Amino acid sequence: MIEYIVPSNIDDRILNRAARMLESGALVALPTDTSWSIVCSYKSQAAVKKLRKLSGERDERYFTLLCSSISQFGEICSVDNTRFRIINSLSPGPYVFILRTLSGTLKKLDIRRRELGVRIPDYPVPIRLIETLNHPLYSITAKKSMIHLHTGSDDLYPDSETDENSELPPIPEEELFESGWELDEIDGLDLILDGGEERERIFSTILDMCSDEVKVIRKGAGAWPV
Repeated sequence: MIEYIVPSNIDDRILNRAARMLESGALVALPTDTSWSIVCSYKSQAAVKKLRKLSGERDERYFTLLCSSISQFGEICSVDNTRFRIINSLSPGPYVFILRTLSGTLKKLDIRRRELGVRIPDYPVPIRLIETLNHPLYSITAKKSMIHLHTGSDDLYPDSETDENSELPPIPEEELFESGWELDEIDGLDLILDGGEERERIFSTILDMCSDEVKVIRKGAGAWPV
């Protein structure tokens, strides 16, 4: 289902309906300051499982928690003063920050790494939805390879481990969507919030902040160093 919106002035009724759907385990596609994202409530384990299956990725660095403020990070990840200053200088914007998680986060999000990517997008649609839902959204970048994707298995975690020190490859431009209607072909989506405008086919820069030195895991729209 596609719901057409005005990004700068979204109807509260649409936001409330989308929030209720997310609370019930729905997957929602929406535009961000980079490309299109598919999100779910991080409090719904069933929805998180659906999101992971749709993605087809086992490397959790591909998954991001979208927040509306840095204070939301503090409930989930460890953020000291040094990291806070860096994040504050780059947010909102096209940056994902990989941080150490707090005790209990692994079980809450059903993740196996002790790190998690978080970011504050510089676009009103995800921010307004997060504020309406009153908690962050778990997200992946929408890609054309997801159209009619069937994994055929619920086992998303093979026995082999991913090299956590390796860089993630850039997302090919042709894999990204421009318009909301294109996402209607992705199986499993419950709602598309479409502002009626084309989005740039770009992706975020991922910065690993788990050690003393900030490390670029993937180069994207956000410059580093700045």
